[in-house]
Amino acid sequence: MKKKKCIAMLLAGGQGTRLYALTSSVAKPAVSFGAKYRIIDFPLSNCTNSGIDTVGVLTQYQPLILNEYVGNGEPWDLDRTYGGVHTLPPYQAKTGGEWYKGTANAIYQNLHFLDEYDSEHVLILSGDHIYKMDYSKMLQEHIAHKADCTIAVIDVPIAEASRFGILDFDARSHRIKSFEEKPKQPKSNHASMGIYIFKKDVLVKELIADENDPASSNDFGKNIIPKMIGAGCGMYAYLFDGYWKDVGTVTSLWEANMDMLGENPLINLNDTAFKIYSRNLALPPSYIGTSGKVVNSIMTAGCEIYGKVVNSVLGEGVVVEKGAEIYDSVIMRGTRIRKDTVIRYGMVDENCDIGNGCIIGDETSDKYKIALVGRGNTLEPGSVVAPGQIIEQEGNK
Repeated sequence: MKKKKCIAMLLAGGQGTRLYALTSSVAKPAVSFGAKYRIIDFPLSNCTNSGIDTVGVLTQYQPLILNEYVGNGEPWDLDRTYGGVHTLPPYQAKTGGEWYKGTANAIYQNLHFLDEYDSEHVLILSGDHIYKMDYSKMLQEHIAHKADCTIAVIDVPIAEASRFGILDFDARSHRIKSFEEKPKQPKSNHASMGIYIFKKDVLVKELIADENDPASSNDFGKNIIPKMIGAGCGMYAYLFDGYWKDVGTVTSLWEANMDMLGENPLINLNDTAFKIYSRNLALPPSYIGTSGKVVNSIMTAGCEIYGKVVNSVLGEGVVVEKGAEIYDSVIMRGTRIRKDTVIRYGMVDENCDIGNGCIIGDETSDKYKIALVGRGNTLEPGSVVAPGQIIEQEGNK
């Protein structure tokens, strides 16, 4: 078989504890986003749009919905005879089996996949970010530098820098001089996006050495990258200036949904030259009744609107009954909002039934106090969910 220039390894096993009820029984990359998508649609679509046709999806926590969704990769044109998409859970070998201990260990446990396709370079991605990026441009720069590793970097507000791996690099050559994982006092606002390209042979060597180090936590940011910089490896920064959002918290997920709204949205998903693909159900067109009103909102197939929807994002098959009002909220697929319910700064997960006259959030709500209702819940008529309150996913209470 022809040797591939670059394959991708997509880390999609995160538990996503800071999303609370949204990830009680669903892996974070499978969480709904933007009316018709799931978070994993973004890195998979980026691979397709970048000409990368071989992707290993490393799953672990609550993989059922994610595995079913990815399937054979057909929606992303990744159903290939040689290559395509492969889900890679931790597996039992003759010498025993274990959960992925860290990001580096997850790749280490799948060295057989790297050997199978024997690519020159390996692209490592996270499955919990919303962004559009042409990885082929990063790969070109990586090859031009003859780099051992290239790290995608984006500038973040200095007040948020302690949440990320922070780099210092030469302004002219972009060669990385230092890297610190989630520093308490960051020296810069140059943040790692969790996107790496390695020479395959270098990556394999570093993973084996890391696995044999009993003191390592087997993590790229904590162990592999600092060690390589210290050893003088060719480490370079690739500067990205587009939209990118780490949606690891309820607030950031809500913000990313809101960033799709308006006449000039921060993330534009209408660009036909760089599409985001997804696996969608065959549903009828949305319908807005004579009593319905929709302002600055996004909704997708199968919705029925008889109430009022303002500055909100509605997933597939959402029904908003007469007299119900939704403001500044995210309502995920298959949910029914019954009559006279009012939702402000709320997030309602999939397949919920919100009874008549409920109040979710109120005038004191904001993006830091999102009222959250977990998947599959039925709220009795007149129920109240206070700002910031979390109703756990049905079956996980």
